[in-house]
Amino acid sequence: MNSLLRIPLNATPEQVERLHALQVGFSRVCNAISPVVQQTRTWNRVALHHLTYRQLREQFPEMGSQMVCNAIYSVSRTGRLIFQHPASPFHLSRLGDKPLPLLQFADSCPVYFDRHTLSVKGGQLSMFTLDGRMRFQLALRPADEESFHARKLREIVLSRRADGVYELSFLLGSESNGAALASDQAMPDGEIPEYIMVHETV
Repeated sequence: MNSLLRIPLNATPEQVERLHALQVGFSRVCNAISPVVQQTRTWNRVALHHLTYRQLREQFPEMGSQMVCNAIYSVSRTGRLIFQHPASPFHLSRLGDKPLPLLQFADSCPVYFDRHTLSVKGGQLSMFTLDGRMRFQLALRPADEESFHARKLREIVLSRRADGVYELSFLLGSESNGAALASDQAMPDGEIPEYIMVHETV
């Protein structure tokens, strides 16, 4: 069974600027991948990696190899949501033979992390940013930290709430639960995530 752990970050103004810069940088990488999805009709993560990784590493050296992989993952899961979710107005069955629309990621898009770019140990969180690691002290319950290390970590997402506070969300699951992520199931009334703009080709 999946469970979601949300942790707000008590960031200083300087740290907020660094997190925002990372968010903007991540969106730029995603937007460099989106035309490939549109042109090739490919959003499978492995296929996208082969199509884009080398060029992205050259184009965005400041992002590092693993964060580029995380951006590829982000575009892949967004493509799956937009083009395959039954509630999506842009489901492939509705598009027919029309060209795929172009997906544009706003600067407010979530940033995906993994165990290489973010770690938690002894109540301290260490995370990748464009200018070095950033660290926070976390008031985690022992059970939460144990879950972080013991359970299957499916997603780590950095997002900014409406009140301006940055928050990390950890999606944890069991090894036996390999089903689609819970967040992939959420598209009420066919609403596209607010950080995605879909540009249709005429």
